[in-house]
Amino acid sequence: MTDPLAIAKALIQRTGAARSRDLVRAGVARAQLSRLVAAGNLQRLSRGVYMLPGLASAEGQEGLQVVAERTASPRLCLLSALRQHGLTTQTPFEVWIAIGNKDRAPRIDWPPLRVVRMSEKTLEAGLEPVQVGRRHVHTTCVAKTVADCFKYRNLVGMDVAIEALRDALREGATTVDELWRYARLCRVARLMRPYLEALA
Repeated sequence: MTDPLAIAKALIQRTGAARSRDLVRAGVARAQLSRLVAAGNLQRLSRGVYMLPGLASAEGQEGLQVVAERTASPRLCLLSALRQHGLTTQTPFEVWIAIGNKDRAPRIDWPPLRVVRMSEKTLEAGLEPVQVGRRHVHTTCVAKTVADCFKYRNLVGMDVAIEALRDALREGATTVDELWRYARLCRVARLMRPYLEALA
């Protein structure tokens, strides 16, 4: 009989996280999954999503792994996008994702999601692929993320928006032209102008 722990370890080490259906397909029975979690050999991050103990916390990617596994085409935005780009020292306890104005918000039990609704035009603009485990998710590019921070300043705080703009320019993570482009798209050009002119 094949060892269920060995099967689970091999799959999770290859993919970063595994859904229960993938583990069952690989040969681990659902009852064995429960026993592996109870024994501390597996960590259940969310309903149907498993990792090896210690692996997730070492990388700080637990929440993103679950979102990548449990939601269709997630788009990271605002604080989660800033974190991906290394433009904030904060580690948001929520995963920030953007959805369309008429889309249904995903329902998962963990991690906490902060869902931001955007128009179709701004939702699809400035997306870059990011590898999370074996999945690809999208995150807003640096310039779009900064413009979004100004647009959604009531959610993230004006201080966060200004800090993101300053750090993006100081580190050469984007250009002034790109920032203007997304500022106009997000209709915050007038708001961003004095900060851009002072920092550029």
